[in-house]
Amino acid sequence: MSLFKLPDLGEGLQEAEIVSWHVGEGDHVVADQPLVSVETEKAVVEVPSPWSGRVKALFAQTGDTVAVGADLVDIEQEIGADTGTVVGSVAPAAPIAARPAQPQATVARGDVIKCTPAVRALARDLGVDLAMVAPTGGHGQVTREDVEAAASAAAGQSPAKPDLEWQKVRGVRRAMARNMTASGRSVVPATIMDEADIHGWAEDTDVTMRLVRAMAAGVAASPGLNAWYDAAGERLLIHPEVHLGIAVDTEGGLFVPVLNDIANRPVDDLKRGLEALKAAVRSRQIPLEHLKGQTITLSNFGTLGGRHAHLAIVPPQVAIAGAGRIVRKVVPDGDGVAVHPVLPMSLTFDHRVVTGGEAARFLMALILDLEKSA
Repeated sequence: MSLFKLPDLGEGLQEAEIVSWHVGEGDHVVADQPLVSVETEKAVVEVPSPWSGRVKALFAQTGDTVAVGADLVDIEQEIGADTGTVVGSVAPAAPIAARPAQPQATVARGDVIKCTPAVRALARDLGVDLAMVAPTGGHGQVTREDVEAAASAAAGQSPAKPDLEWQKVRGVRRAMARNMTASGRSVVPATIMDEADIHGWAEDTDVTMRLVRAMAAGVAASPGLNAWYDAAGERLLIHPEVHLGIAVDTEGGLFVPVLNDIANRPVDDLKRGLEALKAAVRSRQIPLEHLKGQTITLSNFGTLGGRHAHLAIVPPQVAIAGAGRIVRKVVPDGDGVAVHPVLPMSLTFDHRVVTGGEAARFLMALILDLEKSA
């Protein structure tokens, strides 16, 4: 008998939530057969079986959050069977009966407190003593929700009304909450705004592609905004290529797929690439490597509403641009006036490492590119 543990899913992710099991206790599995679908902070991924054998025990149920390296499933390996590709860690051990997560007693001081590094950091930030928190996670693990509940209780917050029910924030929305918390704690944001007169655009202009091209023009004029900042090391990494994160709003939450190397690819290639990314986001099958590595971000929030915005930067990035709703305005036209379509633009930058002059140069270059007829 061998234990298979939740493998490292990449990008430093510490945990994943069980979405659905594809096998049950007693089932026979073969190497590389999907065992379970899990949702990380980025996407839903399948975890395959490392070898052939019979499932002896499952150590988590649908909805449980499992830490990387924690016991996932016990598979009795077949003698002489193909071991396939082992993507997790293996340890011989007796099977532990699967059980639903149940609230447990408060952890006594001196006992080992089971929780992820992210939960420990949250407890420190909220001033919560983990030894006084009742764990509700699988195998006695203290969850983020446990810490937040303890903090709320300590602050004397009133419980929800009997006819209301708390909803657990999961997956992509949980990732958004954590990213915005990190942004609020560390970034020093400043925002500048302006408008692009786009009366020279053809009726069939692809707005998104024009924005993508304009972002590349902005970076060319002010490369310091296409960068990552390491606050702990007080280091700035300016990227030679522009990997553009494009915010995509879905019912499941906000995704930011990455359109790579936008300054050196033809428009047709960029358009095909963006459509493929959006399709993968809608199907929740987007690979993790397509959701990381962005060097600057664009939010086209104007398709939903709003003209200007004070946007949130996700570290280690130092800038994000936003396109508002196109409106028609009276503008100067020679010696008279005319009514033209105008595209509002907002640029939020991390003022710790980006100057106002650098941000202004970026925004002006972006707007000049948008105002071109071609």
